[in-house]
Amino acid sequence: MHITQLNRECLLHLFSFLDKNSRKNLAKTCHKLLEVFQDPLLWSLLNFHSPVELKKDNFLLGSALKHLSICWYSERVKVCNIEDWMKNSFQKDYCKRHENTVSDFLLDICNRCPNLLSLTLSGCGHVTDDCILQLLKKCPNLKSLKLENCVQITDHTLEAVTLHGASLQTLHVDFCRNVTQAGLERVREKCPSVMLRAERSANMIPDSKPEKKLMLEKASRKLVQL
Repeated sequence: MHITQLNRECLLHLFSFLDKNSRKNLAKTCHKLLEVFQDPLLWSLLNFHSPVELKKDNFLLGSALKHLSICWYSERVKVCNIEDWMKNSFQKDYCKRHENTVSDFLLDICNRCPNLLSLTLSGCGHVTDDCILQLLKKCPNLKSLKLENCVQITDHTLEAVTLHGASLQTLHVDFCRNVTQAGLERVREKCPSVMLRAERSANMIPDSKPEKKLMLEKASRKLVQL
């Protein structure tokens, strides 16, 4: 029996075991398999390991998407997570190439995937509070929001959770250095049912203007001299 002789349900099941690239390559072989590739039911779960993957055409976005993960683990994450005023020209140029990639993709998710249940972001240094706010508004069924090492996330995201995260059950903001203890306490107070995790976040040094950091460094040196 040829694979194309299988019914649609069987083909969808077979496709579900393949990664995005394999699905795309198989879809190129015939029109019937292309139709299976384009079936929204196949795309309820998406995992990305690099912002570059977000620009490929080997997946489909739609209302069937329930679980999304964008986790970027590499040395390049460290470059994006450095404060802008500390970056050299090479680092700034490197970050400029993809600074809107994840945010633009998430805004697309807001418009096309209203049934999203879980979102995991890790190492996405350019994601902003406004982006998460829009996502909370447009995806009212979101139950799990995990933001690890997303350095631009601040207490504004925590406030957005208290206002628009009615369905939220899990919130992780680990290693988000611009989240404060006051913001975390506000979430615990207003959303007691949310399982909140914020490893090291409120204990890390937050971003600040160069002038302020220079003053802190001078003050530190004086204390050492004393």
